[in-house]
Amino acid sequence: MADFSNNEFRLDGKVAIVTGAGGRGNSIGRAYAVALANAGASVVVADLNGEGAQKVADEIAALGHKAVAVQVDITDTASVEAMAAAAKAAFGGIDILVNNAALMVEIVDKPLMQTDRARFDKGMAVNVWGAINCAQVVAPFMAERGGGSIVNQVSAGAYPAQSYYGVTKIALHGATTTLATELGKQNIRVNAIGPGMTKTDAGLALTPEDSPLVQAISSRTPIQLRDTPDALCGALLLLVSEAGRWMTGQVLNVDGGWVMRG
Repeated sequence: MADFSNNEFRLDGKVAIVTGAGGRGNSIGRAYAVALANAGASVVVADLNGEGAQKVADEIAALGHKAVAVQVDITDTASVEAMAAAAKAAFGGIDILVNNAALMVEIVDKPLMQTDRARFDKGMAVNVWGAINCAQVVAPFMAERGGGSIVNQVSAGAYPAQSYYGVTKIALHGATTTLATELGKQNIRVNAIGPGMTKTDAGLALTPEDSPLVQAISSRTPIQLRDTPDALCGALLLLVSEAGRWMTGQVLNVDGGWVMRG
């Protein structure tokens, strides 16, 4: 019987793709990319914003780690195929996919009752199809290497869904369990992280610290309602490393207990 070692959290020799890792400054995607690199992975920093992706890749390289930047539109299969090909060309394959790219501020400004077909299609295309599209393209690369790990980004705002954004994220939860079922025999694990009100540039712009919503939810949250993006990285490393090898189809809510709100 082998004893557990903290080395099981290490990702040396692994190759990770993080989508949505180059935009919006202080972002969760950037934190994920840096954390994976610090754990030993070679990282593909992917984003629709190619300049932002390059900035994060340069930051990782300055830390002495390996990273390349790729501009990608996750809703376009040819673009995702080019991303996967770039990962293999740079680092030899793909072991980890973090489906972090999503629309949030763009689709939360109107109630569901005022969401028209164009807005509905755009939200679902990015937040749900984008993750499925990336999984479809990347899974064969993972299978070539004996398996891998996919992590989708859902949201505390999906439990229960009370906005169109929440609707897209609960749909992504469903995609997570379905992909976990379909890809398990290939030794590909599929899980998700449900962040709470994270202190990103986008999150703080949407819900400032002094907003009535933040104050109301804070009173019903067991520990602090908000934390910085790096607070999510422990959950990510568990899900993508050998330490989490017996986990699939799960959502880890990292939100100070907000998901328990009444």
